[in-house]
Amino acid sequence: MTQVNAQFGKVAVLLGGNSAEREVSLRSGQAVLNALQNAGVDAIAFDPQNRSLWELKELNIERVFIALHGRGGEDGTVQGALEFMNLPYTGSNVLGSALAMDKVRCKHLFKSAGLSTAPYAVVDAKKGFDAKAIMDEFKKVMVKPSHEGSSIGMAQASTAQELEEALANAFKFDNQVLVEQWITGREFTVTVLGDEVQPVIEMTTPNGFYDYQAKYQSNTTQYHCPADLSAQDTQHLQAMSLDAFDLVGASGWGRVDAMQDEQGNFYLLEVNTVPGMTEKSLVPMAAKANGATFEQLVVRILEQTL
Repeated sequence: MTQVNAQFGKVAVLLGGNSAEREVSLRSGQAVLNALQNAGVDAIAFDPQNRSLWELKELNIERVFIALHGRGGEDGTVQGALEFMNLPYTGSNVLGSALAMDKVRCKHLFKSAGLSTAPYAVVDAKKGFDAKAIMDEFKKVMVKPSHEGSSIGMAQASTAQELEEALANAFKFDNQVLVEQWITGREFTVTVLGDEVQPVIEMTTPNGFYDYQAKYQSNTTQYHCPADLSAQDTQHLQAMSLDAFDLVGASGWGRVDAMQDEQGNFYLLEVNTVPGMTEKSLVPMAAKANGATFEQLVVRILEQTL
C-alpha cells in the first residue's frame, strides 16, 4: 500500500447526481477518480442517483471527494448529509455551498459588502414583472436562473419580448431569476485553492458569451492563461475574487467568475464551489499554469479533508 493510500483510507468520488448538470458531473467525477487511482488512492465512483448515501458507511468510506455540480451536490444538501454522517468531504461547508449556489443572494452579499458587481433586478415567477420597465433601465441584460450552473437556462435579451421569452425559459429551472445588466467586455475566471489564488484565465468565444456550448462542446473557445492583464489589474482581480470567495463562506477550492468592461472596471459574476473538472475545465488549467499536474491538483484538494 502506498503512503497516499494509507493517508486517505477509502475514498468515494461523488459524481452524476440528479441535477441539470449531471452529464458534466459524470465527466468531472471520472477524471477525478482516474487521477486519484493513478496517485495510489483507494477510490471508487459513487452516483447518488442510483445509491443511498447511507451505503457510504456500509462501504467503510473514510472521506468523500464531491464532484457533483448543481443542485443536490453544490448547494449544501449533500454537504449537510455528510456532516450528519461524520464523513470528511472536499470543498465548502453547508453555508458556503448554499450561499454560493444562490446567485441572487450572492449578488445581495456583493452589493452590501461594497464589492463591484453589475446592476441587477430579481424576478420572481410568483410575483409578476414589468419587462418593459426592466429593459428601459438596463437596455440589454443577461438572464440567469438563481440556482443553476454551467450556464444552464441563461440567455441574453435586448428587448422586452426577448426578456419575456428568456424569463419563461429560465422559470423552467427556477422560480427566482437574476436579471443582470449586460456588460460588454472581457470574461475572466480566478481559481482559489486553499488560501491561494491561481493565475487568472481569460475566456474568449464567438458565442456572444461563455455559455454551456462554449464551455463543454465548442472547439472555437479560446483560453488565455495567464490572462493578458497588467500586474496591477491581475492583483486587483485576484484580491477581489478572494474577497468574494471568503464573503460567501466558501472554502477549500473553487472558482470566481468576473468581467471587465470597456472602461477597465471589473465586476464579480459568481462563485463556484464545485467547478468543472473535465479535460476542458478551467481549474486544472490554472493549476497547470502554476506548475501542478491534474493528479497533483486532485490530491491537494483531497488533502484538505485530512
